Amino acid sequence: MKNDPNKADRIYKTIAVIFAAVIPVMSAAVFLMLAQKSVPSIIAFGPGFLVRSVWDPVTEIYGALPFIYGTLLSSFIALVIAVPIGLGCAIYLSEVSKSKFKEYIATMVDMLAAIPSVVYGLWGIFVLGPFLVQYIQPFLGKYLGFIPLFQGPPMGLSMMTGGVILAIMILPTITSVSREILQVVPNSLRESAMALGATKWETVRIAVLPPAVSGIVGGVILALGRAVGETMAITMVIGNRPEVSASLFAPGYTLASVIANEFAEASSPMNLSAMFEIGLILLLLTIVINGLARILIWKIAGKGLIQ
Repeated sequence: MKNDPNKADRIYKTIAVIFAAVIPVMSAAVFLMLAQKSVPSIIAFGPGFLVRSVWDPVTEIYGALPFIYGTLLSSFIALVIAVPIGLGCAIYLSEVSKSKFKEYIATMVDMLAAIPSVVYGLWGIFVLGPFLVQYIQPFLGKYLGFIPLFQGPPMGLSMMTGGVILAIMILPTITSVSREILQVVPNSLRESAMALGATKWETVRIAVLPPAVSGIVGGVILALGRAVGETMAITMVIGNRPEVSASLFAPGYTLASVIANEFAEASSPMNLSAMFEIGLILLLLTIVINGLARILIWKIAGKGLIQ
């Protein structure tokens, strides 16, 4: 019997296909499990589950609006704070600084990613929360109190505290990914811009950032994914009150934190099913965010900003 010279290639291809199939199979399995367990809640509450603000296990009335609102608002606060700081730090490390000190900064940024979320939560309770109550929230209330976002009494366990904690937690992701993307931009683009008389800032703005937009957006989306799904730290500092409030000083709740707080204590089958539906919403929200990000990247590419 002759040896098949293509046998090794076929084995390799089969193994590669199996490995590649693991990801969609796992994703489908998670989605189907959540959908199956959510059926009683979906049938009982219908689309109103998404817009109802009541969460009362005693009367078996459930609504996810406060958790959706808290998840989106806290993540938005985190992005507003973390994106400028992270991108600015990445530009400094890759384009501005030429000293060895930048390596220490890069190391400290990476260390932020290694800190456990429960430690961030403790720091938020005992350091960040009191600091915001004593200094930041009174200042914002005094000078920007005419805006609903900054109205109400200062509170340490609040939406603002949760958003700031998330910003610190996603900062390493934005900084590290953006730095790596900026470093792979060809030096010929920088040299061409400088040869034409561009300043350092003009070189970064015109020659470096446009080719890196796609990767930077990808890093921001990765960070947003962590912010949306973060559980322990945000649970410890956001206040865990299921209500929709325009003020950032008020407590809030997120999809992930309500699951962490109440899943183990679900008092009835309907309560348990509602928790599974919360998990399903969180999964779908993540899919929608990533889908919108992909569309954004396609639009940027269509305008010729991405190589």
